[in-house]
Amino acid sequence: IDATDKVTSKLQVHIPKTLTRPGGFDHREALFGVPPYGGSLQQNVYYADSDLCDADVDTRKGFPIRPLDDDGNMLPWPSPYILMVDRGGGCSFTQKVRNAQRHGAAGVIIADNTCLCAAGDNCVSESGVHCEYREPIMADDGSGMDVSIPSFLMFKQDADPVKAQLKANNVVRIEMAWSLPSPDDRVEYELWTTPADEETKDLQMKWKDAAMALGDRAYFTPHMYIYDGIKSGCQDENGENQCYNLCTNSGRYCSTDPDDDIDEGISGADVVTESLRRTCIWKSYGEKDGVGTKWWDYVNEFMFRCDTEDYFTNLDCIKDAMNTAGVDSGIIYQCMGDSGGLEDDVPNTVLDDQITAEDSTGVIILPAAYVNGAAIRGELDFDVLFKAVCAGYLTGTEPKICQECANCPDEHKCVVNGYCHSPSAEGAVS
Repeated sequence: IDATDKVTSKLQVHIPKTLTRPGGFDHREALFGVPPYGGSLQQNVYYADSDLCDADVDTRKGFPIRPLDDDGNMLPWPSPYILMVDRGGGCSFTQKVRNAQRHGAAGVIIADNTCLCAAGDNCVSESGVHCEYREPIMADDGSGMDVSIPSFLMFKQDADPVKAQLKANNVVRIEMAWSLPSPDDRVEYELWTTPADEETKDLQMKWKDAAMALGDRAYFTPHMYIYDGIKSGCQDENGENQCYNLCTNSGRYCSTDPDDDIDEGISGADVVTESLRRTCIWKSYGEKDGVGTKWWDYVNEFMFRCDTEDYFTNLDCIKDAMNTAGVDSGIIYQCMGDSGGLEDDVPNTVLDDQITAEDSTGVIILPAAYVNGAAIRGELDFDVLFKAVCAGYLTGTEPKICQECANCPDEHKCVVNGYCHSPSAEGAVS
């Protein structure tokens, strides 16, 4: 069981029974790809007999051996399948899994080729290969946004017997399963982003519909990511800002420059200012119910009206966005001021709370989402987050909207309409 980031995943061999292990096999889950939260993948396994570093994958090699086609060539791995791939070869885990995905794999098992020293006599190293003290981490190499299939690392002492069965041309069937913490009939979820984040714009434009449909059965918390300027060296011993216009409060609170030009356009300090504004709007209009209809309305109005270099800091545009969303600008500016403001070398309690939450959650890569405290993998689009939220309910307590829409081909349209309109239903109309 891999309980990293509170996501419980399972790796089990069902065939042959001689390899089945009570509770499943110890493994490590990739930090990229999109697991089917609340679901499982159970397929026959094929051993690629390759490290899969080359994008030109030979799907006609490997084990078990398949029948020959009319030209005398072995048939490709029959989809859907789970592909076992060797670790190593000089390429990243992400590259291996991407290559497997492009050739029809539904999931990937990386077979470790090096023993962990902690395994002791349970693992036999290859001749001349020393054990390693640290577990390998299946990290994203920075290009994994296009990888949509799940993958696990299987330790050498467990992967070797599976490979032996496959190379003996025996059928091996493996299950990969995932679940989220599901303590009760209400889900708590968070989204970490910044007002300048481009990747989650589509999600944020659509998510109000889901937040309202879930109602009091889910509690949402938006977080605006800023960084601690004091820890980052943006404030000197005299309390002076050393990071130009990336920071507010004399270098205390900072954000990266969204257009990478500190002389022009939107500055890091502008992002911090909008972050404080949005957090105050949430505290005033969303914190009580965890739905935050007016917060979503403001965010959407801001993206529609003000999210350009010319209007990002335009107070008239921002006021119009608040007015249209039904947000009292007086209440918001009082919150921004009462928390400590953005001028001079003084702490801001609202921004300090965001930094404390960052540290406790361990957020590093943006955007990020958490459901019941568990990190959600993969590209953050509407379908991924909605499935994850719905998987976070105690079994049998899922709200009707999850029962109706979590497996619908168009989940957002289903949430908006309240029912799933499948293509098969269209075809039935004469």
